[in-house]
Amino acid sequence: MINFRYHVVSLTAVFLALAIGLVVGTAALNGPVADSLNERVSGLRKDNTQLRDQVSSLQEELKSEEDFAAEMAQVALPGRLTGRKVLMVTLPSGRDQADQVRAMLTTAGATITGRIEMQDSFFLPGNAEELLYLASSAAQPNISTTGLPSNSDGVETASALLASAVLDRTQGTPPAAAEVTALLTAYEKAKYIGYADAGKDKVTEQAQAVVIVTGLPYVDKDSVQKDQAVVTMVSQFDKQGSVVVAGNGASDGNVIAAIRGDGALVKSISTIDNTNTTQGQVVAALATEQMITQNKAGQYGLGAGAASMMPQQPQ
Repeated sequence: MINFRYHVVSLTAVFLALAIGLVVGTAALNGPVADSLNERVSGLRKDNTQLRDQVSSLQEELKSEEDFAAEMAQVALPGRLTGRKVLMVTLPSGRDQADQVRAMLTTAGATITGRIEMQDSFFLPGNAEELLYLASSAAQPNISTTGLPSNSDGVETASALLASAVLDRTQGTPPAAAEVTALLTAYEKAKYIGYADAGKDKVTEQAQAVVIVTGLPYVDKDSVQKDQAVVTMVSQFDKQGSVVVAGNGASDGNVIAAIRGDGALVKSISTIDNTNTTQGQVVAALATEQMITQNKAGQYGLGAGAASMMPQQPQ
């Protein structure tokens, strides 16, 4: 019969064997295995240092390119838009680069007739009916709803009405300044448009071209409808005058991708897909000059559908 003393001796032997194994194993690992692990850690540290150096170098290179573009703007832009009237329309996603685009347009000599900031509410699917009502109630004698799209698309009707008020007309009697102010004030009070600086951004006169500054597409639950509403707005401004869309990227859902993928719009609207960079902001001013002076649209930048980095300059 196995007694209690036998169990104690057995368990003691097991634990003693484990302890001896750990000691022997650790001693063995402290040799070649430990050296190999140390070498790997040292190699990874060197790789990490090299990658940090590469990132730092690329950041310095990018900064140099941006600085060069900013300096070149002072040489290439002055006088190109002197005497030309340009309206800016900023989408919520484009506000970060709107000031820089404006700076390049003014460097080129453009007169900025105003800078309207479209609000998210303008593109919400649920506001179609209110936009239709507002278009009817805010219309003026020389900014009427006659000839505007007659359907249930509030963004289409409102965009067409706004475009007819702020862009030069090829036909009909131009609206008086008071009429333009009354119309825009109605949309401002309804919180569909706004101004970054009401003192200098409100529309003062009709423009020859509009630069629409945008960014990345919407990503919320209504993104598909809202992205389409942006395209609708841009197309209605295109029907009234010259349009340049200065944006960021050309991925699916982006208004720039939609324009470049539309056989009609791509022929009449200029796009720049890298306006988040100084280079793209310079090109936005050059593309605006091309639209006004040559009535020629072009697709510029780095994304899909871009034909070149910048417009070709006439010889």
